[in-house]
Amino acid sequence: MRKLLEEGRTSGRKRRKGSAKDAKKTWYGFPLRLLRSFCVFCVRKSAFIFVFLAVPAFAGQVYVSSEKDNAMAVVDPVKMEVTGSVALCKRPRHMQLTPDKQRMLIACGDDHRVIVWDLASGKTVDRLDVGEDPEAFDLSPDGKTLYVSNEDSSALTAFDLATRKKAFEVKVGAEPEGVKASPDGKVVYVTSEVANMVHVIDVANRKLLKSIPVGKRPRRFILAGRELWVSNELDAAVSIIDTGELAVKGRIAFLPPGMRSEDVTPVGMALSPDGKTAYVGLGRANHVAVVDVASRQVRAYVLVGKRAWGLTVSPDGGRLYVANGLSDDMTIIDTASLKPLKTVRVGRVPYGIVVTE
Repeated sequence: MRKLLEEGRTSGRKRRKGSAKDAKKTWYGFPLRLLRSFCVFCVRKSAFIFVFLAVPAFAGQVYVSSEKDNAMAVVDPVKMEVTGSVALCKRPRHMQLTPDKQRMLIACGDDHRVIVWDLASGKTVDRLDVGEDPEAFDLSPDGKTLYVSNEDSSALTAFDLATRKKAFEVKVGAEPEGVKASPDGKVVYVTSEVANMVHVIDVANRKLLKSIPVGKRPRRFILAGRELWVSNELDAAVSIIDTGELAVKGRIAFLPPGMRSEDVTPVGMALSPDGKTAYVGLGRANHVAVVDVASRQVRAYVLVGKRAWGLTVSPDGGRLYVANGLSDDMTIIDTASLKPLKTVRVGRVPYGIVVTE
């Protein structure tokens, strides 16, 4: 403040004619000329404070797998810029953190493996031979078992991560893809793209418990409480299964304004941390649908890049990250305003996204 007053006295000597008159004007004894300078100072400081508070609270990283670059882009979530790239394997696809969030498992389609990547060291620490062309997988809640869909053998394969050996295998419908373990670890759900079914596997008995007909070409899952949501790529819709009754209890169809139904190809989905909002990537429709879970109503459609595929929500729920497979970029969306903040180039054919805290 003392410096501001000194600057005011100095600048007052250099003013044009009439400045002396202005200098005599006061407001409650304080010179208006200095008050104006002080207000500019306050506005500048306030702007700085506003920008500072707008920065997200988390300080982790965003990782994006690139099928064609055989690598993983590393994105700073604050600057929203690519800060590096990690060479991984041939055709990295689905990625998932271990329950302790210390390591990440990555499906390497053309290497026929799932690799284990350590976040602290930034190195691959294990390679698991899981069968031909792995794409999707899930971990048991305790992180001890890896469940992988195997298209060539039309089966769900379970691997014991401690022994690195196959624990069991259960036959399912043709071209299985999406895999989801229940929160209690008792069952595993698997989609069959050709059979248009969701298969329910009893883990304890290692048997097929039930097959549930859904829409055309089911792909991925999210669990919203007692509901299992299934994206149907060729049906422009999501099927909703009651996990208690193991039956379809609802359906949500999507059609962004100006789009044709055949261009709406939902695959990737994500759930907000509070479980109230579901985000569905609509593939070739180049939009993300925002759905209220309780009412099952579509709240909005957000325009993103070409072929919206993998989706991930930040740990605080404030941002949605969307991998756009045919425009080689990632759209970052503010979940409060449902407006895109930035589109970041992340490599050729981005597939999966993982956000760390």
